[in-house]
Amino acid sequence: MDRPITSHLYSVPSSREVSMTTTPTSPPVVAEDLTGRFAWYRSFSPQGRRAFKGAFGGYALDSYDFQVLPLSMVAMAAYFSLTTAQTGLLTTVTLLVSALGGVLAGLLIDRVGRVKTLMITVATYAVFTVLCGFAVNYPMLLVCRAFQGLGFGGEWAAGAVLVAEYAKSRYRGRVLAFIQSSWAVGWGLAVMVSTVVMDTLDPSISWRVMFWTGALPALLLVYVRRNVKDAPEVTERLASKEPRVPLSSIFKGDLARKTLFATLLAIGVQGGYYTIATWLPTYLKVERGLTVVGTGSYLFMLITGAFLGYLAAGYITDVLGRKKTFALFAVLSAGLLLAYINIPQGANTTLLLLGFPLGFCASAIFSGFGAFLAELYPGPVRGTGQSFTYNVGRALGAFFPTAVGFSAGSAGVGGALIYGVIGYAIALVALLGLPETRGTELT
Repeated sequence: MDRPITSHLYSVPSSREVSMTTTPTSPPVVAEDLTGRFAWYRSFSPQGRRAFKGAFGGYALDSYDFQVLPLSMVAMAAYFSLTTAQTGLLTTVTLLVSALGGVLAGLLIDRVGRVKTLMITVATYAVFTVLCGFAVNYPMLLVCRAFQGLGFGGEWAAGAVLVAEYAKSRYRGRVLAFIQSSWAVGWGLAVMVSTVVMDTLDPSISWRVMFWTGALPALLLVYVRRNVKDAPEVTERLASKEPRVPLSSIFKGDLARKTLFATLLAIGVQGGYYTIATWLPTYLKVERGLTVVGTGSYLFMLITGAFLGYLAAGYITDVLGRKKTFALFAVLSAGLLLAYINIPQGANTTLLLLGFPLGFCASAIFSGFGAFLAELYPGPVRGTGQSFTYNVGRALGAFFPTAVGFSAGSAGVGGALIYGVIGYAIALVALLGLPETRGTELT
């Protein structure tokens, strides 16, 4: 039985209180707000800037360690004689276990703090990424990849909540978008490293070396441990002896509806994205006949678009609002994916150029998540709600890459990528059940 809540700070909000915490307000405009495109960064306190750097680095390296798998998939599949279904399962198990990791991390975020949880999750995904490189058979690889998902699932929420609580409401969308853009930075780094490793080493060892480079996040832990702290009000709350709000709180009252539709939104967006991220390298190599170096060039167009998409959408979500931005990029991502997989054979220049807007839109849709989910939940359950919805959505969205793997045998990888379009359609439906939160002051 849940313990009674005796403090207003930790109480499960009533319907009236919830509406107060999620009703958009108009923050006062000060001179600093009107000067320069990077006023959002200057508005941070010194401690807020250190938190931003720590979260940015954590998510970039999270991306790097995730991308090692799809970039090594062809060599690894040949080494273990894997089917497309088995290779798809490697991504799916990572994302499924990430749901458990996300839920556990969400509870830790609200109990031991954002920074401690960030360090735990980074250490977890780094250790098990390295261990994947020592796998002697497919079952061992599958198990190590599953445990990597524990850390992968919790890192984003820990970093996003940490930075959201330092950011001013009028800038929160673009601030969290810059954090989200670090995914493209890590992805680009992984492509550069894999291009060199795969092109110079024998395929039997190259995929192992890629996983061993997953030890890079250990450097970040040193920085976070020495420099990053939770926001002062969070530190004060954690130091109190008040009982913590249980996980079940996000399934009660007005929060239940938000949890349901936010999870559905995460399923659709991430189902679409992971379909593209997991299978596009294989599609380019197998069905388009590109070399390792050639594939890297095409992926760099996609990644460049992704990086700029993250940044641009951060400003767009602060202007148009969270829901309109999600809807805009869901429609564009679905349309561009359809166009990409229907480009005729031989039209590789068109394929190259279309990679830029596809990467732009498929990544831009993520920019609103950090701010939107943080604004949906009150402080005592912010980490729990944000981590649960995002990571359960990611776990269920993981079935999309698996579906591609099973369908690729008959429809080809290109034809099976239609599952990404279905994901974006689900995201559009989810938006119907969610409120607009732009301008919300975090309590």
